[in-house]
Amino acid sequence: MSELRKRQDPGKIADTDPQNVLPRSTSVLSSVLSGFDRPRLVILIILAGFAAWFLSPEETSSLSHSYAICSSSGARIYTVDHAVPNAQCLVVDGSLILDVGSLDDIMARWVARDPLRSSLQIRYLDESSIVVPGLSDSHAHILEYGASKQLLLETAKTIKDTVALVRQHILDNDDILNDPSKIIEGWGWDHTSWPVEEWPTSDDLDMDPIIRGRPVILQSKDGHALWLSKETFALNSPWPSEIEGGVIMKDSSGNPSGVVLDKAQDLLQKPAPTEQDLLRHFSATVKDVLSHGLTSVHDAGFKPISLEFFTRQAAAGNLPFRIYGMRYFNENDPYWGNLSEPIINAGDGRLNARSVKIFADGALRSGGAALHEPYHDNPHTKGFMRVDPKVLTDVVPKFLRDGWQVNIHAIGDYANGVVLDTFEAALKDVDITALRPRLEHAQILTQTDLERVGKLGVISSIQPTHAISDMWFAEERLGPERVKGLYAFRSLLDHGSRLAIGSDFPVEDMNPLAGFHAAITRLSPEGQSPNGPSGWFPEQRLTRMEALRGMTIDAAYASFTEDSLGSLVPGKRADYVVLSQDIMTVPVDQILRTKVQATVIDGRVAFGKV
Repeated sequence: MSELRKRQDPGKIADTDPQNVLPRSTSVLSSVLSGFDRPRLVILIILAGFAAWFLSPEETSSLSHSYAICSSSGARIYTVDHAVPNAQCLVVDGSLILDVGSLDDIMARWVARDPLRSSLQIRYLDESSIVVPGLSDSHAHILEYGASKQLLLETAKTIKDTVALVRQHILDNDDILNDPSKIIEGWGWDHTSWPVEEWPTSDDLDMDPIIRGRPVILQSKDGHALWLSKETFALNSPWPSEIEGGVIMKDSSGNPSGVVLDKAQDLLQKPAPTEQDLLRHFSATVKDVLSHGLTSVHDAGFKPISLEFFTRQAAAGNLPFRIYGMRYFNENDPYWGNLSEPIINAGDGRLNARSVKIFADGALRSGGAALHEPYHDNPHTKGFMRVDPKVLTDVVPKFLRDGWQVNIHAIGDYANGVVLDTFEAALKDVDITALRPRLEHAQILTQTDLERVGKLGVISSIQPTHAISDMWFAEERLGPERVKGLYAFRSLLDHGSRLAIGSDFPVEDMNPLAGFHAAITRLSPEGQSPNGPSGWFPEQRLTRMEALRGMTIDAAYASFTEDSLGSLVPGKRADYVVLSQDIMTVPVDQILRTKVQATVIDGRVAFGKV
């Protein structure tokens, strides 16, 4: 953007590596810091990094309390507001939007408000740039994303490749290499992408002499399967012969072979993450969230430790972006909906946790999605429910009555049908806009249920990048007819369901523009699909404005924040993103070349520069 100024790049978030966060002149602090043990010192350093980034004067000093962002020609600000869909200028006053309109109109209104007021600071967009409302990810996993960065496995295309990555990780980290008892965790293996689709085994890990005898826990790409070493199985023995809502895969002798699915994952006992771990994971996520133009993230599963962590961060003013949390439901715990108060607008609107997340079934990739009929590629199974439908019938009305939004993970057509049955019974004679139940994923639905979602007023929380990941194996898994009801975004929208769009990161790419591209093209980033260049079931594509709404105003509605977020209108929070080109008009094959030039939250720059 124009207006020359000399300052550091505010896109650089404070490094949280203990060796890099300290200021250059550390001698002044050495006597003070020497009084802390190493774990506490690291936590202090990480917190200092957050504070240094969050309060950095370089990021805010060049913007006045009130300022305008304008395009030099044309209306290049997309407001996502029906009354004024495009504007030339956006006026910010502190943390709020004050005005929207043409340059002449906003200047006239500025003077009319107070003739003696100082002149309005104006920043002009680059010629090709646009402004959109702050982008939301409606389904993600914040701390899990940061944790996944420790040992990424998604690039491995065979079992052997994956084992090699684990081996190298051990060799590269002396603390792990020299301590055989240290747990090794990784994320992202995907057996559906391997040349031969097969489940890995503990033997595959233990054949490597560097890995053998170590506790190894490797999470699958979809988060619904764990690949464990023999030592991990031994440390968590005894294992039951079976578990409802999950699977423990067995070898020919009836012993665990190496992989456990869904609720069987809960049998694993491992140390809770420390505060240092949580801060490190969060810091890694913050950097990527803001650089991708995300201002709000819906976290799809706050466990108690996560909820407590984010509550502390909100109280301390250490949440650089907005978080909408869904509290994890464990059917083995006592009902808590009437004992706990929802968190609303903590940390000056940065933290909300007023919903509950319930898992109905597993995932399509790992064969745990609950179907009406057997899998096309495995006729011996229909998948499975992770929760008894009777439990849903019991707890869903209770949570709704006690003021909680209910968000239910449902993948298979049977699971989606059960969830919709539950919602239909629970929502009779109630104000649906006050409750806003959500189907998380809404992946495979019958034609009847596609119509029913909208009639019931249920929000569909969808992830377009799942569609382009799964399209390569989906028909083989479901068959040529049933696959037509998979990721049927257009059908859901046309039947009246509101779409809240997310990525499910770290399962898929965090970049919201990847989801935007997938939603409007049904193509891979390379422009490919099993159906050719027209896209995978192209009749299910969304328009660009529909996709943008799913990441802005409709995502805000899904989190009860549409009155303050999701569109650029006077009185709302000044959350917006500056993009390097117009994603609403450029050819689709250029969309993913778009850069985030600035992410602005509450009127202040959080990433980039304006």
